[in-house]
Amino acid sequence: MKSFQHRLEQYAALAVEVGVNVQPGQKLCIISQIAAADFVREVARRAYEIGASYVHVDWSDELLTRTRLEKSPEEGLSYYPEWHAKGRVALAEEGAAFLWVVAENPDLLNGIDASRVGLATKAQQAALQPFRKFTLSNEVSWSIVAVPTPEWAEKVFPALPASDRVDALWEAIFAATRVDANDPVQSWREHADNLRSKAGRLNERNYKELRYRNAVGTEVSIGLPEGHIWVSAGTRNKQGTTFIPNMPTEEVFTSPLRTAINGKVVSSKPLSYNGNLIDRFSITFKEGRITEYTAEVGYDALKGLIETDEGSHYLGEIALVPFQSPISDTNLTFYNTLFDENAACHLAIGFAFPFCIEGGLGMSKDELSERGLNQSLTHVDFMIGTADLDIDGVRPDGSVEPLFRGGNWAF
Repeated sequence: MKSFQHRLEQYAALAVEVGVNVQPGQKLCIISQIAAADFVREVARRAYEIGASYVHVDWSDELLTRTRLEKSPEEGLSYYPEWHAKGRVALAEEGAAFLWVVAENPDLLNGIDASRVGLATKAQQAALQPFRKFTLSNEVSWSIVAVPTPEWAEKVFPALPASDRVDALWEAIFAATRVDANDPVQSWREHADNLRSKAGRLNERNYKELRYRNAVGTEVSIGLPEGHIWVSAGTRNKQGTTFIPNMPTEEVFTSPLRTAINGKVVSSKPLSYNGNLIDRFSITFKEGRITEYTAEVGYDALKGLIETDEGSHYLGEIALVPFQSPISDTNLTFYNTLFDENAACHLAIGFAFPFCIEGGLGMSKDELSERGLNQSLTHVDFMIGTADLDIDGVRPDGSVEPLFRGGNWAF
């Protein structure tokens, strides 16, 4: 049995060597809450050990975030420091890798007016747009990992004694990220190869439309743009270096045709968005645009998300995830999208990925829009996969074949 410290070091090594795949002489920017400080120190140590030239840590504090959203005047919420946004761009232009370390409280912003959260979120998203183009187009290596906080652990394991919750969440994270494998790095390589084979099969089929249905009320057709590309775990930056954006990951994904989505989807897991939970919600589409939505929990937060801008009324991603997967098999709801999206098929409101269409990395925003890809300030995944989800693929000749049956791959 590996010790906790050994597994923590292996997790840090996976983040550095597999996630962002830091190269000798490269800079690394870690973006993290201070709650993850101990893990961030392990990541920085490992990065320097394998040859990173400089590690910059961009700290934030959730309690200060809540204080600002409670106390700041509205004009203050609409401010985001230009120097901070330019700093990220400068690091990206120097070829730095970017690692987000998520350590969140899913209920952090309970009770905060959703309109105030929306003002701050929109200001941040607008300011960081020049930086986001580096990650959207995979010009730089980037990845996201997560570490527990007491508040998050309490949400996932409310029945456990308080003293055991964080340890239990660490165990779940180690299992989901394959840290417990005999050779975690080799295990990730094999997993990435398997996902690539699924993406390759989908690209060969060249579906023009997917049709979803299940017993809880999801019944939707999603059109795919001409020249769309299915993508999986591993990708490459402009220098040709491989990296894995999400750890864990179980998805194969692409971007839909913006105006070709019709029907209704029903959530299968809670969505943690900007410190608020949105749960038991449904969204209806007509010709791609969201026309109706309901939520038993977090309606105002869902409304704020959808009304971010015009593009947030449309989808930017569809992702296929089998119901039987290491994360789903834990039978846990993580209240964290990084994990929950990899336990179920999901969609994303907001911007589409230029690398999900042939030649997209060389296209302007206008050209991408002409090809049917959505533009927005935001991109938020939500889960719709269930144990009885069926998906059919429609071929260019109109023939229909099973893609998912009973929540899992049909091929």
